[in-house]
Amino acid sequence: MSLAPRAVLVHRTTEYEELLARHGTHGQAAFFLSARGRSVDAVRERHERTRRALAEVAGAVPLTWRQTRVERADLDRFLFGPEDVVVVVGQDGLVANAAKYLTGQPVIGIDADPGRNPGVLVRHRADRARRLLPYAAGAGATVDELTMVEAVTDDAQRLLALNEIYVGPPGHQTARYTLELDATEVSPEPQASSGVLVGTGTGATGWLRSLWEQRSSSLALPAPADARLAWFVREAWPSPTTGTSRVEGLLDPGQGLRLTVESDRLVAFGDGVESDALELTWGQTVRLTVAGPRLRLVH
Repeated sequence: MSLAPRAVLVHRTTEYEELLARHGTHGQAAFFLSARGRSVDAVRERHERTRRALAEVAGAVPLTWRQTRVERADLDRFLFGPEDVVVVVGQDGLVANAAKYLTGQPVIGIDADPGRNPGVLVRHRADRARRLLPYAAGAGATVDELTMVEAVTDDAQRLLALNEIYVGPPGHQTARYTLELDATEVSPEPQASSGVLVGTGTGATGWLRSLWEQRSSSLALPAPADARLAWFVREAWPSPTTGTSRVEGLLDPGQGLRLTVESDRLVAFGDGVESDALELTWGQTVRLTVAGPRLRLVH
């Protein structure tokens, strides 16, 4: 007998809750912000809008379904099931935070604070959840299958990301490595830089795009559903032993970008979450490529 669908509501601690945790009371938080020229009222209003959206979505879950909630900080310890419908209530970035832990479950993005978020991934308002939940669980649901990027090390560590993966130094040091492209006749190139960014079409609206614009690149950035990646080397430094001839490019399915570490320590992390990073040491190799899994985002 198959299990009833489970609605998994993904949310994050609000700025107001973080202030209360740090300062203890509303009054102390208000004093702290007022000393910096900010009002606690605006922060509290955003908190209340988010909580109202979360409550409205929870109330829209069909009575025959199961439901649970998971906070962003607990995503790496939460076990998603194949019968789950994942409802992300918050900002676009929260969808990216959840994506790496999913294996094909449909995702509904709910904008908890309309007007403040671009709405690229949180496309719906909370009042649509009652219709969207059974729709997403049905066989005929229309979804966008968004490409993800994957990093795999030579000791089988693996990292997934929806927007981009950064490989570079954990601080302000220089990253040293040898860069190599799979399935090409291009010879490997030793490089010294501020790191390498490999991203998807979804990520092409954020950090990836800023690098693309800074260097007035002629690369055609991929769209979110394109099975291609774009990559950029940040601030490559020319020297007698390091080159700058390969600083950007595109990766097709099956093609990978390999970095062999020549520093004491580099890290690889996805979607800006440095706390969930792969540790890379001298001589280790990491390969970045189009991931097999895709994010299934409900229209």
